[in-house]
Amino acid sequence: MAKWTIKDIAKKAGVSITTVSRVLNQKEEGMSEETREKVIRVIKEAQYQPNQFARGLVTKQSKLLGLIVPTIANPFFPELCRGAEDEANKRNYSLVICNSDDKSEKEERYLRVLKEQQVDGIILLSKDRLSPSSEELIKEGKIPCTLLDRGIEGNKYPAVFLDNETGGYLAGKHLIDLGHRRISCITGPLSIRNSFERVIGFRRALEETGLDHQDLLQIEGDFTIESGYELAKNLLMKNDITAIFACNDLMALGVYQAAHELNIKIPGELSVIGFDDIPIVSSLIPKLTTIRQDTYEMGRKAVQLLINQIETGKTESVQFSPSLITRESTAARKIEE
Repeated sequence: MAKWTIKDIAKKAGVSITTVSRVLNQKEEGMSEETREKVIRVIKEAQYQPNQFARGLVTKQSKLLGLIVPTIANPFFPELCRGAEDEANKRNYSLVICNSDDKSEKEERYLRVLKEQQVDGIILLSKDRLSPSSEELIKEGKIPCTLLDRGIEGNKYPAVFLDNETGGYLAGKHLIDLGHRRISCITGPLSIRNSFERVIGFRRALEETGLDHQDLLQIEGDFTIESGYELAKNLLMKNDITAIFACNDLMALGVYQAAHELNIKIPGELSVIGFDDIPIVSSLIPKLTTIRQDTYEMGRKAVQLLINQIETGKTESVQFSPSLITRESTAARKIEE
């Protein structure tokens, strides 16, 4: 037989379709052990794979979760995905990963697709603010949703965020403690809350030292290597600075490239600090000092919160704390200003 159905299994085992269904859904109360083993034996012989959609009609659960990320090209996001996937598998759920490219229309399209697939819940790394259409799709489908890393609607949905302001503060204080005063900050898009909060924390560290943040050489990037390179090269050619805070590790990689082309030594002539602690940065020469956020655990926690919401109705939000990882790309200022 090319493809077995639940009806075929029942006929072969000499039981009712209902009995087979109860075995598949692990509801064998009142059933003899002999009957249960007979059904299982036939299922194994037939290599039968139950239709998950059909099972969902009975259990009211698809055991599918959706995860929408801004871009899988940034090494930061695969770590989140891995944590989310591992936790989903541990809880007997499957994870569908969608890449929105930071575009609202693509995010909305994937929300519609996930709704049609009858996912039990969605983890959303939004562009930053949910569009009215995205919110409507979530409300219409009555889909449990957890925000991860981004999103200003943390008061409406369960959420897993990082304390980005503290992260920026740690970066600024580290450079200040090393004696740097001519410091530049290459931010991410300031329309994204994460980026803006990192800058707020960084400025706070400078202000505590008596520095006027109005004098801070700050320029807006887009979280890519290319923007880090172009902006750093322009800054280093036109300004006498001794340290750069790049608001993510990819832009810090761009700073490295610009410094290399201009024959500026890191950390001897320029200290560089990044943000995220993506895996590659500990392999750089010199190894990058950065602000770590535990992306894997954040992904795991988001799935935990979402499944708790699905199964118990309980909603909860969690904020992770960043930490300074000191490596070789930052050093005390050697030249008097």
